[in-house]
Amino acid sequence: MSSAIALVEVGPRDGFQPIGPHIATDVKIAFVEGLYRAGLRRMEVTAFVNERAVPQLSDAAEVLRAAQLLPGLAAQVLVPNKRFCHRALEAGASHIAFVLSASEKHNQNNVRRSPAESVEEYGRLVADLPGGTRVRLNLATSFDCPFDGPVPEADVLKLLDALIPLRPGVEVALCDTTGRVTPDRVRSLFERSIRRYGNGTGWAFHGHDTYGLGVANVLAAYDAGVRVFDSSFAGLGGCPFAPGATGNVATEDVVWTFNNMGLETGVDLGSLLEVSMRGAEIPGAFSGGRVRNALEGQRCVQALEG
Repeated sequence: MSSAIALVEVGPRDGFQPIGPHIATDVKIAFVEGLYRAGLRRMEVTAFVNERAVPQLSDAAEVLRAAQLLPGLAAQVLVPNKRFCHRALEAGASHIAFVLSASEKHNQNNVRRSPAESVEEYGRLVADLPGGTRVRLNLATSFDCPFDGPVPEADVLKLLDALIPLRPGVEVALCDTTGRVTPDRVRSLFERSIRRYGNGTGWAFHGHDTYGLGVANVLAAYDAGVRVFDSSFAGLGGCPFAPGATGNVATEDVVWTFNNMGLETGVDLGSLLEVSMRGAEIPGAFSGGRVRNALEGQRCVQALEG
């Protein structure tokens, strides 16, 4: 089993979307460029969604254009349906991330459809994609729903049975939308999913850190065979449609952990921390993670001792 780690930086989308005060487009682009300089080569840079529901992402086309100027950056964009997928494609997107929820109530709150209707929409979407378009499938509330609590594994597997044949070989991200799952359940669902669908499907984990288990859940997914992980610089994030969910697992926490396990991430932690420090200062942002503050405290102690 390969030990190579791939990080997907979702701060420019998942991290920015719940922030109320508008972040200037050039500031968003500067963060994308800073993260790129730190070594991150895959990012969910924005989303094409209803601008009334998520006004922070109304400049999606401009941010995407700027991101595509960075050599070697895989810039994926989130879309909830075929209509917004077309908008993304018209703006030049070549890597689409489609999102639906495993739980009925969250899917209704998020995209105004039942999960079954979203499966049908996904089928229409992938059937109409231009050749060469990369696809990521984000299955939100794979472990827990903010309205109904724990989601049975059988419900998730049933959805995957319907989704995966529609576009074999896509990357599937099982998402802990609320941050309430525990490592044993993360490991169990991924192990069952990987056994069920073999090696033809790529797997990713998207976690939040509401209860401080973000990194522990990342490691549980890693133990189950997952090698692609979503994270957000400065721990920014939180789903507007998941009451109580706090930020994503912090990218710097994940990088520090894997680096200290001897696993290469390709990310320069020092450069990342500089970007994360600025991210934590964005007006209206709620930051998270531990490594940023721990290393800053250590630096301050060293400066005093020096």
